[in-house]
Amino acid sequence: MIRVIAGGKKHASWLAEACSEYEKRLRKPWALEWQFVEEDRLAERVARLKPEDFMVLLDENGKMLSSPELCQSLKMPLETGRDVVIVIGGAFGHFEPEIIERANMIWSLSKLVFPHQICRLIVAEQIYRAQEIYLGHAYHHA
Repeated sequence: MIRVIAGGKKHASWLAEACSEYEKRLRKPWALEWQFVEEDRLAERVARLKPEDFMVLLDENGKMLSSPELCQSLKMPLETGRDVVIVIGGAFGHFEPEIIERANMIWSLSKLVFPHQICRLIVAEQIYRAQEIYLGHAYHHA
């Protein structure tokens, strides 16, 4: 299972519809679940993760990955029965040191900075793409 903890409000309606298109296509263990928390409560929510959860922090200072590299990064914990938890900050995107220290991986989508709602859509699509790469399907044309 992949859980995304997103700082800020629930998806705007246009975003919910777009994310839903990818979510419908995802199958266990790549299935996606969203959890929304106030940005100032992210550290509190992260502190409740299980030690075995593989936490991915979305941060502009993280490592940029190709889609196949993302697939490889998520494949290992999923194949061993661990949950993957992706943490996306809110509008201000700042993380407390304890959140950064807890991360198993810090991932950057781009050198560009995106609004946090757009990041959610990109993450949903990239998880779907990673699943399709993992399954050997033709969705990823590289």
